Amino acid sequence: MRIDIITLLPELLRSPFEASILKRAIDKGLVEVHLHDLREYGLGNYKQVDDYQFGGGAGMVLMIEPIDNCISKLKKERDYDEVIYLTPDGETLTQPKANELSLKKNLILLCGHYKGVDQRVRDHFVTKEISIGDYVLSGGELAAAVLCDAVIRLIPGVLNNETSALTDSFQDNLLAPPVYTRPAEYKGLQVPDILLGGNTPKIESWREQKALENTRKKRPDLLKD
Repeated sequence: MRIDIITLLPELLRSPFEASILKRAIDKGLVEVHLHDLREYGLGNYKQVDDYQFGGGAGMVLMIEPIDNCISKLKKERDYDEVIYLTPDGETLTQPKANELSLKKNLILLCGHYKGVDQRVRDHFVTKEISIGDYVLSGGELAAAVLCDAVIRLIPGVLNNETSALTDSFQDNLLAPPVYTRPAEYKGLQVPDILLGGNTPKIESWREQKALENTRKKRPDLLKD
């Protein structure tokens, strides 16, 4: 998979890809992540990328021309499955959506800033709009990092144990069951006996029941379907 991220703040995005699982995925050659500074496509001597909005109002808007120049250059080099705009009013990111995107080959992520991007960008270049929650950030960079993390970890070979991702919260529309590790007893606090007995079918049944209980208690909305 290749992910190209268009951003005004590439320095804000470098860190997430230089450690842990995302770095290992890149080092293994399972994913390529390329950051593109939108200002390199800016207009004039000052590399302008934003302007006042028509009709008045507070806040600057990212201009269509620099974004078009960047996207067009990338599309001349390869085909892209999706051009994704990170925006609070997009489709909420879910685990099924991350699963779907993990099967793609090439993605462009566009990070908004200020009051967002010229609507013509959304109408004519963007194929999918994604939000990571009902709140507003200073820009789309952190949202892009969240999306990349959710997607890249699902690519086969990224996790040391691929079955781990299959038991994450939301994979079956359920939250994950509780987990324990050594010691089996700590200051009188005990690990459930069933997890210590080695009976795999009973353990799996217990985990399924606990996942259902956890979901019913914390996120009953997930059980509506």
